[in-house]
Amino acid sequence: MCAAGKLSVQAGSHSTGAGQTADARRAAATRKSAGAAGESLCVGVILGFPREVARELQEWRASFGDPMADVIPAHITLVTTTPARDWEAAREHVRDVARRQAPFNITISGTGSFRPVSPVVFLNVEDGFTECVELHEQLQAGPLERDLPFPFHPHVTVAHDVAPESLDEAETVLKNYTATFPVVSMGLYEHDNDGIWQLREELDFGGDTDEERKAAGPTAGG
Repeated sequence: MCAAGKLSVQAGSHSTGAGQTADARRAAATRKSAGAAGESLCVGVILGFPREVARELQEWRASFGDPMADVIPAHITLVTTTPARDWEAAREHVRDVARRQAPFNITISGTGSFRPVSPVVFLNVEDGFTECVELHEQLQAGPLERDLPFPFHPHVTVAHDVAPESLDEAETVLKNYTATFPVVSMGLYEHDNDGIWQLREELDFGGDTDEERKAAGPTAGG
């Protein structure tokens, strides 16, 4: 069963080195075991932020007393906690959407809230809102199709499940906040058996994946 978890890496970053290899081996074993048992794996897709923006928003989130500030980097969720019985089909689906998407700019500006339905204060997505919605609609189809309890609304959480006065503070203090930056990729995550959201692939928009580039071999003059 899919449930909310913790991100294991900096959103939008590319994992490299031996740690990634160990994670990949563990993920492969998990997927094989789940597939044999007929269980669903949980998939998530997010847009990560530039390091300096992510760090600033993380500091703001911590200042409001949000206990998740240290473990959840700032991001925009495109697909959350979605079961996928066929990991390979889901991965190819996400890759295909990434190939067809051109890089675009995001502007986050001003605050909003999901209260009273949910104790969340967020930053609005202005520039890039339509692109996020279109990406979500493309991703949440085929092997990742599901009925959502609420309409999709691109946003950046800055305070969640804290005291009402802290939510009020977040909504007021950041009401004039604004930042603009390009997004050139999206991260494909898997919810592992330890309750951690593991980054499996960072997929460049309009390009091939790392695996596909390796399979193609060296280019001329490379």
